[in-house]
Amino acid sequence: MAQVPADAGLGGGKNVVTSGPRSRAVLRLAAPTVGAMLTQSIVNEIDIVFFAHLPCPESSNAQAALLPSLIILWAFGGSLSAISVGTQAFTGRRFAEERFGAAGAVLVNAAIFAATAGILFTALSFLSMGPIIRAVAPSPAVREAAQAYLQWRLLGITSMAVTFAFKAFFDGIGKTHVHLVASIVMNLINVLLCLLLIFGNDAFGIPKMGIEGAGIAGFISTWVGLAVMIVYALLPAYRNKYRPFLVRKFDRALTWSIVRLSIPSAVATLVIMTGVMLFVGIAFKLDEVMPLGTVSPLCPGGNAEPVNGAATTVIVGVLKLTFTACLAFGTSTATLVSQSLGEKDPDKAEAFGWTSVKLGLLIFGSIGLLEVIFAKKILGFVSHSVLVQQTALLPMQIMGVATPVIGVGMILVEALFGAGNTRFVMIAQLCLHFGVLVPLAWLLGISLNFGLTGIWGGAVVYAVCLAATMSYKFRSGDWKTIRL
Repeated sequence: MAQVPADAGLGGGKNVVTSGPRSRAVLRLAAPTVGAMLTQSIVNEIDIVFFAHLPCPESSNAQAALLPSLIILWAFGGSLSAISVGTQAFTGRRFAEERFGAAGAVLVNAAIFAATAGILFTALSFLSMGPIIRAVAPSPAVREAAQAYLQWRLLGITSMAVTFAFKAFFDGIGKTHVHLVASIVMNLINVLLCLLLIFGNDAFGIPKMGIEGAGIAGFISTWVGLAVMIVYALLPAYRNKYRPFLVRKFDRALTWSIVRLSIPSAVATLVIMTGVMLFVGIAFKLDEVMPLGTVSPLCPGGNAEPVNGAATTVIVGVLKLTFTACLAFGTSTATLVSQSLGEKDPDKAEAFGWTSVKLGLLIFGSIGLLEVIFAKKILGFVSHSVLVQQTALLPMQIMGVATPVIGVGMILVEALFGAGNTRFVMIAQLCLHFGVLVPLAWLLGISLNFGLTGIWGGAVVYAVCLAATMSYKFRSGDWKTIRL
């Protein structure tokens, strides 16, 4: 009889995280994932709070510059970080099959690809930064602020991508707490550096750097986060079992399989960022046609603020924390779906998907309600401009109402990613962003003169369409036959 390799397994072993009550399994995985991604997201969102304490109009210019800057960062870094989709799907299945060495090989190949491609993407981002900023931000002051910020943040594209490869590996084996630890350390470093660099510190001889200081802080903290992930992977419990640093495990065929599964997600990320960029551009367009006299009393000398651009940045900054939690919830669902498919139990995978949706409706419905009730206080905390607060209030409340719908859409997107059905998600996002979100934002906000409320009304319609489309696809069940 032929000897069965030690790395082989039949699946369904005691290592999987799909056992026990479904709700408990979802929450057990989701809790640290949500905490990790929220903490990591705060690395960017804390900048909004810090910028509010700068003198006006520097504060509004910095806030208005932040969102276009993050869109550019995610257009390059986020699309490359999509390698995590294929990494998590392959890792989850190999883990459920009890092929632990093969799971480690997935990380080796994903990390090498992310590090190599990261250098190329960084170069491309620097070449594209200027034209994109000029196209999105009409104000010279906002463009200057964005450039000062991005010249540092773009140096973190490689660390972002490799970190996501490690995160996907640990999520795939059910160790979602690892990224939480890395995110906490990274965020603490970022906050400390922001305080020192944005406002300066005479005791240490550090000059005030404003938004550029935030860029430096974010760049350094992302590399610190990657270092923490690598240290975890070096621990004997992971190094001995998975061998995630054996370069000889590099396999072009495996790398291409991971990349091929991730490409639709990367394209979807580019589509989303392009759609969001156009969406933000429409908000800035409102500042061009804004009636005279809308000048903040906080700005000395009558300096006008980019009110709609800053308000959109603030809304996105606040709601992004909710969106990140939805995404993290979905990422945990992807782990459960991929491991269930690795166990050759597609019905269990489907049950986990709908359980996550039900929990998401309850959790994010409650969060959305809080966003509606406390919208004024939240806006007062993140912006000191009365005009920005007033402009952002109604759109933010509208998005609070739509939060549970957004949660459903994002959870099922990640569930389909976990099943390996990435191409459908790519096509759907392409159609919805350029067929619904952007046209409706322009129609309602500019053509029909509903202003910023109309623009965000288009976002609500997009969210409803996304949730309906993903629900239909997940219910169809054709993703159950995908083989990895």
